[in-house]
Order: sequence, then structure tokens, then C-alpha cells
Amino acid sequence: MKPLADVVRPTTLEDVVGQQHILGKGKLLNKIINSNHISNMIFYGPPGTGKTTVANIIAKATDKKLYKLNATDASLKDIKNIIGDLGTLMTNNGVLLYLDEIQNFNKKQQQSLLKYIESGEITLISSTTENPFFTIFHAILSRSTIFEFKKIGKNDVYKGLIRAVNVVSNGLDREIRYDDEAIEYIANISNGDMRRALNDLEIAIYSNLKEKNFKIDLDIAKECTQTTGFSFDKFGDSHYDTLSAFQKSIRGSDVDASLHYLARLVKAGDLKSVCRRLLVIASEDIGLAYPNAITIVNNCVDAALKVGFPEARIQLAQAVILLASSPKSNSAISAIDKALADISLETIGDIPSHLKDAHYKGASKLGRGTEYLYPHSYPTNYVKQQYLPDELKGKKYYKAGNNMTEKKFDEFLNKLKS
Repeated sequence: MKPLADVVRPTTLEDVVGQQHILGKGKLLNKIINSNHISNMIFYGPPGTGKTTVANIIAKATDKKLYKLNATDASLKDIKNIIGDLGTLMTNNGVLLYLDEIQNFNKKQQQSLLKYIESGEITLISSTTENPFFTIFHAILSRSTIFEFKKIGKNDVYKGLIRAVNVVSNGLDREIRYDDEAIEYIANISNGDMRRALNDLEIAIYSNLKEKNFKIDLDIAKECTQTTGFSFDKFGDSHYDTLSAFQKSIRGSDVDASLHYLARLVKAGDLKSVCRRLLVIASEDIGLAYPNAITIVNNCVDAALKVGFPEARIQLAQAVILLASSPKSNSAISAIDKALADISLETIGDIPSHLKDAHYKGASKLGRGTEYLYPHSYPTNYVKQQYLPDELKGKKYYKAGNNMTEKKFDEFLNKLKS
């Protein structure tokens, strides 16, 4: 028996749920499909968001010969077999190749298609769950239009589930009864993955179908959805996207959002990445606004690494709440990046002779250190002298942040130098 996801797979754009940003009336992909002039396309997005479904709809709308390959188990030989059919009667109008999971093809396999894509003999529609700019050969990228498929909203998943129930009811010639809250629960727990939601619904229906007066209620829905649709690839987009959202939430002083993204990282068991990012944030985003933050966070990180999960979540949460609640300053990273930019772009000149190492015999004959003024020999432990090279004299890299601590430091330095 076919999986429910295949049985209820939409055959028209009107039945596709979600993706209105590309499939809605007047949107680009909708217009391309309706024009019947199909070009090379890359569908990029999480599993269960309709990439294969839309590719099938496009295939039916064209008079080209359709071939389907999944790059996880296809080989160069499979591509050569398709190429061998070019120019025959059955491919007289050209070939439409749907290549699923294209990221699993190596560069040579992807390159083997290039000549035929350029000639128009093969129209390529490929899908991938990974960022195409990292995984797909540049020459194919430049000849394709990229469409991003996003996680499906729970309201759209709910609509898709109701449609599926109706399709099954018609097929069995029997009403499948359900509680709205049960379908809503399955939709909510799917995390935007329509295929997962349909798989859960399939279990709920067929595992109870023999019972008289069967009805999908909340208990059955919970029984058939043991875990949420949370997924995390330590080497994929979700890894970097989550870490990015994590740091930006802390930087934005949103404690609750910061804890939410920490929870995702904890759930994924990604202790090392969290610890590294927290230490970075302590200096990059809090910095001199609260100089002790780095010390406290370092202690929390040390403790977390020592105890490991699940207890490490406590020390990590302590560090996250502290950083998100602290005053913010990026003056440290701004200052060092300005200095590094000068190193790369400007003629930086020689170190002033009075600052050069003078701890060797003959240094004075070379003029090393002879004019150096020792600050501690002066009443305020400060004496005015040039420290930057001549070419950078007067250059300013550090600008005090708008916070109490740095303002005090700035006032001290200004008073000292005046």
C-alpha cells in the first residue's frame, strides 16, 4: 500500500499548502509554471515542504520526457543512460530531469549535466535540503533560478491534514471522524514538515481503523506523535542559523529568545559550539560595558564542560541570562577591526625607535630606547610621548561605548592626558 503522503500528494497548485511567497497568484514560480516555459530551477528548503510535489506538477505541465533520479543512490551511469536517450523519438521535445537531493552528487557528476543544460536538451529541476551556494557546482547555480521553500505554517499543515482525512474517507467510503484539537496537535508538533504530519496521521488512522465508532482524539494524536519534528544538523544550515539567531538574540537583549535558541542547541547536544559562542559574545557584544562578564562566562563554560549534559544546561542558561541582561558594547571588536584594516590597507611605517627593544648590548648605538620616557617615573604614571608610527600619528581606533563603565574610563583618560 502506498504511503499516505503519496496517496494525497497534490496534483495542482491550488491543492499545495504553504509556499505562497513563490506559489501565490502573481508570484514568480506560479507564473513560470502557468507559462509552460520551464527553465532550470533549484528548490531549496527543509524536508516535507512541497519540493517534490511542485516538481511533479511542473513535470505534468510540460510535454518533455520526464526522468527522476535521487542523488543519494544514483550514479554517473544513470546520467549517461539519460543522455543516451537524447535525440530519440521519445525525447523529441527534450528531457525534464528531476534530480532530488542534488547535494549528494559530487562535482564530476554535476558537471556531466552541464553541456546538456546549456544546449537546452535537458531541463534540470533539482531539490536540496542544504544551502545550494555551499553544495551545488557554481556553473549549474548560474544557469538556474533558486526558489526557497520554507517550513509550512501550522495553519497550512492543518488544512493539508483535513484534506488528507477527506481523501482517505472518500477512498474507504467511510467517514473518518476527528476532533479539531487532535488535528491541530499533529499540525503543531510537525514543526512545518507536511510529510511528517501525514505520516503521523496515517498511523492514527490505520492503527485504529478496525475499531467501531473510531475517532481521532487528542489521546490518539499524542500516542502517534511521540516526538516533535525538531531536527538539527551540526554540519548544515540549521547549525549556523541557530547559532546566528542565538547570538543576535543575546545582542538584542531578548532573554527569552536567547534561552529558546539555547534550548535548541542543548537539545542537539551541541555543547562545544555553545561554549565557544558564549565566550565570543562576552567580548564582542558586552565587552567593556561589563568587563566582568567574560570572567563569569568563562567560569560557567568551564563548569559546563566539566559536568557535561544534561546538567551543563544550567551553567549555560546562567551565562545566557547574564549576557542577554547585561549592558552592551561592541567597542572592543570595532577597535581591533579598525586596527587590522590599517595593517592590511595602509603603509603603517616603522615602530618608533624609542619603543624598540633596548635589552641587548649595542642597542643604544642604534638609538633603540634612548629617548623612551618611563611613565612610572612620573607622578600620575603618565607622560605624553608618541607611541604610534609616524604614518599613523593621531589615528583613533577606540571609541568609548555609550555605557557607564566606558564613560568612566574615557573620562579618566581624558583627564589624565589634559
